[in-house]
Amino acid sequence: MSKETGRKLIAQNRKARHDYHIDDTFEAGLVLTGTEVKSLRAGRASLVDGFGDIENGEIWLLNVHIPEYTQGTWTNHATRRKRKLLLNRAEIDKIERRVDQKGSTIVPLSLYFKDGRAKVEIALARGKKEYDKRHALAERQANREATRELGRRVKGIN
Repeated sequence: MSKETGRKLIAQNRKARHDYHIDDTFEAGLVLTGTEVKSLRAGRASLVDGFGDIENGEIWLLNVHIPEYTQGTWTNHATRRKRKLLLNRAEIDKIERRVDQKGSTIVPLSLYFKDGRAKVEIALARGKKEYDKRHALAERQANREATRELGRRVKGIN
């Protein structure tokens, strides 16, 4: 059997970039059971309500939905169970110091396979206020209109 290479995206949390200011990102491995891996290989997962928590010097991923494997038997996994993240001690300590600061949280951004191993990209994030979200949307819309107008002028269309 040939070894898998490259990156295969499974799930992405687009809403996280809208709801949070992303300060720093980390790539972490996941401790999974067999049926969870099979379900992920089928491309099924949801990071929408997911968040990270630190307990006893370990980082856990909570509320990430990986549906039951359809061909699984009694060995199937719980869909929203706690999953341990695999990080270096220095990274865990850095994250723990930052989370202890007011307003920082751990948010999963994407779930993917990298060279055959399940990985999750987590971020240290601070929540945005409602006016920050509106400002970001207005700025993105203005940039989109400016590039559209520039394209029209280059093409010679009014």
